[in-house]
Amino acid sequence: MEVNQNTKKSSNILIIEDDDLVARTIDRSLRMNGFKTSLAGNGDEGLRLARKRSPDLVILDVIMPGVDGYEVCRAMRRDARLAAVPILFLTAKIKDEDRINGFLAGADDYLTKPFNLDELLLRVRAILRRTLPPQTLPAQASHSSEKKITAYARRVIEQILSRPGTTTPPLVAGDFVLDTQSFELHTPKRGKIRLTPLQYELVYHLMSHPGEIFSPARLLDEVWGYPPDTGSPDLVRVHIKNLRERVEADPRQPELIRTVPGFGYTVSQAVYETETG
Repeated sequence: MEVNQNTKKSSNILIIEDDDLVARTIDRSLRMNGFKTSLAGNGDEGLRLARKRSPDLVILDVIMPGVDGYEVCRAMRRDARLAAVPILFLTAKIKDEDRINGFLAGADDYLTKPFNLDELLLRVRAILRRTLPPQTLPAQASHSSEKKITAYARRVIEQILSRPGTTTPPLVAGDFVLDTQSFELHTPKRGKIRLTPLQYELVYHLMSHPGEIFSPARLLDEVWGYPPDTGSPDLVRVHIKNLRERVEADPRQPELIRTVPGFGYTVSQAVYETETG
């Protein structure tokens, strides 16, 4: 299997798994494919290692003695230093309700045991490709902009994840939930809105990088696919204006895509509650 050279040089993966054989099998496979790894045998040790050196990705077991994987995931999502670290659950818990609980806890992906190592590597690479070096808000502003998952958003998430055939979690920003399979945006005041393909790509890109500021030039490059220094920033402004008129209760005071004067646009990071109930 071909290795992405740019990915392998910069990616440090933390494996939190209490089964030594499984942990070392994953560790050996990742290292053979160029990744750097760290191992933790329980949740407490995993959190300690993550806080000591923030990883680029965590592969996390659910059933462990002491602190289980769900609580490790929630603890990371509450920690400003680790909230944006992607988490891949790797677990023997295969029921729909287990998968829903995993995504509600804040997981980015969910793979069940027994698993195929090639599939695990594909999932790892796919997650890392979506994880770009953050150009975040200043620390204080970023922290104050975080929002907890609301009761409305939680209900929508549970409905989406309980739907047969759903394989990917929705994206969440405050009360806004993006269904990544139906291309619909659930809004608290305007209801469910089917986005145009370009609107979906724009919202998906911003919600995939919460707290990160995107200049109009960068959006033209990463969403529209324009070469550098081509395209007009007015194109971005018009599309965001039209999008706000469709999804916001008051487009003059947007809650989803916020303007950072002099820099660009951002969405707030959703922080998961300690309890799932």
